[in-house]
Amino acid sequence: MKIKKSLAISETGFVFDPSTGDSYTLNPIGLEIIQLLREGKSSGEITGAVTQTYDIDAMTFERYLFDFLGMLKQMQLVESDE
Repeated sequence: MKIKKSLAISETGFVFDPSTGDSYTLNPIGLEIIQLLREGKSSGEITGAVTQTYDIDAMTFERYLFDFLGMLKQMQLVESDE
């Protein structure tokens, strides 16, 4: 999954989609996930990075990550990998 290249993302977690005019605010973990996705990291790599940094087990985080990625798809903030 790749984040749309056209998105403007600030260091504070403000996201602007110029194609729709919509804006969003991310919490620090959401921002970290977006940055890791932009770097081309896989879900497994993201899980590893976040669980090493924060006090959360991999199984619990993977559920949150699945939901977060689903929201990104629903809001059309990602491009297909094809």
